[in-house]
Amino acid sequence: MSPLRGLTELWEDRWGECAPVAHLLRGPYRDVWVRFHSLPGSKRYPEDEREYGIALDRYNTVLDELFAGQDVYVIAPVWTDGPRVPHGGQGGGPGGVPGAVHWRSLPFTDDPDPEFHVHCHLFAARRPWRRGCVDGLLRDVADDRTADVMIADTGLRRVHHPYDGGADVFLASAGERDRMRERHAEWLSSHPAGL
Repeated sequence: MSPLRGLTELWEDRWGECAPVAHLLRGPYRDVWVRFHSLPGSKRYPEDEREYGIALDRYNTVLDELFAGQDVYVIAPVWTDGPRVPHGGQGGGPGGVPGAVHWRSLPFTDDPDPEFHVHCHLFAARRPWRRGCVDGLLRDVADDRTADVMIADTGLRRVHHPYDGGADVFLASAGERDRMRERHAEWLSSHPAGL
């Protein structure tokens, strides 16, 4: 049986207002979204091991709160200019996720110029969550070497989208979002829109 069996149906049921591309979630799901910055003062990129330690600790603290004792899906895209599904990738697996298998491919052909048509090939792996189990991937995200990663529980009730500078977190309800926001208020942006 495929480790990704039923994943598409789960996505459509829970997050069906957008394609499973991490940066698109914030649009239709602002009511359950919160953004945390990964470094003090909203600094974007770590410059030394101390700052990587802070960023990884913030990522892992939220991930522990979301997924401790559960299995998770680690999902990462590989973007190409054609529909052919790529093999391999950086970090020991497609999309930088060791053990990942192809989940689905999405064409983005809205631009009238065919030169700008791209395909997003999503790769995913299911694994038990434990603190630090995706630190290599999180470092790549922090350094902007990979993007649009998602980590989600196997019911897709909660999604963690790390990006270079922080993490967008999508919770099961607005109340849950508010409680998490309060627990980590010092990691929030001062921007009025929470960016």
